[in-house]
Amino acid sequence: MPNTTRSRADAGARATLVASETKFRGRIVTANVEVVDLPGGHRATLDIIHHPGGAAVVALDRRLQVCLLRQYRHAAGGWVRELPAGKLEPGEAPLLTAQRELVEEAGTRAAQWSALGTMLSSPGVLTETVHLFLATGLEATEAQPEAGEVLTVEWLALDEACRLALDGTIDDAKTCVGLLRAAARLGM
Repeated sequence: MPNTTRSRADAGARATLVASETKFRGRIVTANVEVVDLPGGHRATLDIIHHPGGAAVVALDRRLQVCLLRQYRHAAGGWVRELPAGKLEPGEAPLLTAQRELVEEAGTRAAQWSALGTMLSSPGVLTETVHLFLATGLEATEAQPEAGEVLTVEWLALDEACRLALDGTIDDAKTCVGLLRAAARLGM
């Protein structure tokens, strides 16, 4: 059977935007109804939420303990375990976002950074791309959470965190992808 999987980079053909109407403009997202001519000739009307993107950090200490936040998320209906992460500010490079969020949320700085690639949160309706990073060589600093952030910092063995991602206990997508990519990078 032929391999029909194609990445975004090699797909080549793109949709052509025919019309766009903004239905909502908020502090972070803009919701549009967009009419597009898709590759292959079909015209579709789509609800698209535009998001500036974000960055998330798999911060590992010397004992391979990973930093997780237990954070209250109203949209999720309660507490979520997730990686330190945040929204890209205008003109801000993803690495700078990751570095800023690790300090603000976890009270941690890292000496070494490496990219773990990107992930799409919900590509059927959301333009958000999350940039994932592995951070090591950690040192404590003063946390500076935003006023609306309700969170506690937890450190968990990376292999245990991956097990929780695989069994669904950790269900935040960026966190699952980040943990599993970091474990693969480290040959775990």
